[in-house]
Amino acid sequence: MATLCVYCGSAAGASPAYADAARALGRELVRRDIGLVYGGGNVGLMGAIAEEVMANGGRAIGVIPEALMKRELGHHGLTELHIVKDMHERKAMMAELAGGFIAMPGGFGTLEELFEVTTWAQLGLHQKPIGLLNVNGFYDGLTGFANHLVNEGFVRADHAQLLMHAPDAAALLDQFESYVPNIKVKWLEREQAKEIVP
Repeated sequence: MATLCVYCGSAAGASPAYADAARALGRELVRRDIGLVYGGGNVGLMGAIAEEVMANGGRAIGVIPEALMKRELGHHGLTELHIVKDMHERKAMMAELAGGFIAMPGGFGTLEELFEVTTWAQLGLHQKPIGLLNVNGFYDGLTGFANHLVNEGFVRADHAQLLMHAPDAAALLDQFESYVPNIKVKWLEREQAKEIVP
């Protein structure tokens, strides 16, 4: 993995543990020579991880829409900063630049980005690792809800397992390094069944 995309809050959150975890992830990325791809902001957890990566001599690539750049939320001290037309172009470029995806604590935007790349994996559009940095149990509710979706028949168990999770950066990145994509693409078995029906 040359780069990882990190989705995280533009706020710092209620606990200082979140910013501490962002900085720890930034240091761990640099230690493993993995570049950061992120939303290009200079505020909240986004700013914390980018600052830590740059301070430790790493690579930080930001992707930010014009509208947010005009509000002076863009980070000017990055290795690269791509200014794009809108949020759709931002997400597409971040996904293209990244070799995997990590969601840190964040709000609706973080969740939306996480669910999109997870859905793309279900559909076989990529085979990149996806993980939750579960700081202080932040994502316990989500992992529990993923199991609920499986139990209720809306998500397959192997698809729920796409969401790797760990409480600290090193443990999560260790999982990424041993990740082997091995899921059945959603709907594929149905199409294969059609092919063998006389």
